[in-house]
Amino acid sequence: MLETTIAAIRPADEAAMAAARELHGRLTKPAGSLGALEELSVRLAGLAGVCPPPLPEPAAVAIFAGDHGVHAQGVSPWPQEVTAQMIGNFLAGGAVVNAFARQAGASVTVVDVGVATPLPTDPAADPTALDPTALDPTALDPTVLDPAVPRLVVASVRRGTRDLTVTAALTRDEALAAVQTGIRIADELIDAGAGILLTGDMGIGNTTPAAVLIAAFTGADPLDTTGRGTGVDDPTYAHKVAVVRAALARHTPDPADPLGVLAAVGGLEHAALAGLILGAAARRTPVLLDGVIAVSAALAAAALAPAAVCAMVAGHRSAEPGATVALRHLGLDPLIDLGLRLGEGTGALLALPVVTGAVRVLHEVATFDSAGVAEK
Repeated sequence: MLETTIAAIRPADEAAMAAARELHGRLTKPAGSLGALEELSVRLAGLAGVCPPPLPEPAAVAIFAGDHGVHAQGVSPWPQEVTAQMIGNFLAGGAVVNAFARQAGASVTVVDVGVATPLPTDPAADPTALDPTALDPTALDPTVLDPAVPRLVVASVRRGTRDLTVTAALTRDEALAAVQTGIRIADELIDAGAGILLTGDMGIGNTTPAAVLIAAFTGADPLDTTGRGTGVDDPTYAHKVAVVRAALARHTPDPADPLGVLAAVGGLEHAALAGLILGAAARRTPVLLDGVIAVSAALAAAALAPAAVCAMVAGHRSAEPGATVALRHLGLDPLIDLGLRLGEGTGALLALPVVTGAVRVLHEVATFDSAGVAEK
């Protein structure tokens, strides 16, 4: 599955991009007056291969959840059980991501790809949609994209990763299974009609493997890729940086072997997010990246298939320093910068109207000729 997905990913369509630039030049506005929105709409035309590109709707948030063996090293003050507890909160509609998703009219799919503790039961969870390996595109559940009902998919590869300071976090087969889960979720959501995918994540301690992944793929110093996550104090932060250095020294991950990097130092949610991005790119569907977890996964996706960057839109600049390092490496400029560091998909959801607006301009704004407006 991974090989066929990568083979389906193509570079941006230059003719569609040229058509979008030409159309912008004829719309009733000064050339370049919409700034970054113009180039975003051009990129989306190149991804879709048509001008104007389809409106990016409906939107679907996919929150991948997993736990981390490195939590035992004291890199987070939060107990590991919070990962499963927050899944219950997502399904009950009580998290920040739910509030923002309701505002945006986006559906929320929560995927347990590696949570260590038992999940709270949820009567609203659809037991027919729990195994992504059995998804049948010809018999899709019409509620998959229902923004009113958060949905649970149980696709656990293992109950949390191993401690990356002691051994590889995952086997190569486990990393591959997580990537393929992300691809399947992308296919399912797109088959159900999603016009844009948004990345979400949940996993206590997951900013530590994210910092290792970013350092591994960019060559940046761990001091520049490691942040305070949920808000650790100075001694814990210094320890966290040391843990990232120790992981890099132990595994010497090779960025030329992206799956090997994910296996050695990644998390199950990082690997699944990389798969989601690859799946979206193969289907020429935009994927709106959230924070540092998403962009660390995006580095892996880009290493596996460089043209996958064409499908990526950076929703926001996370307060985690590694996010800026990763975005610079990917050549992506974030749409908003609000000092966010929550994750869950919250920053991507806040950026969603910007993406929609960029495309709507090409659909709805009159040209000088059609509006009878004189040009300069």
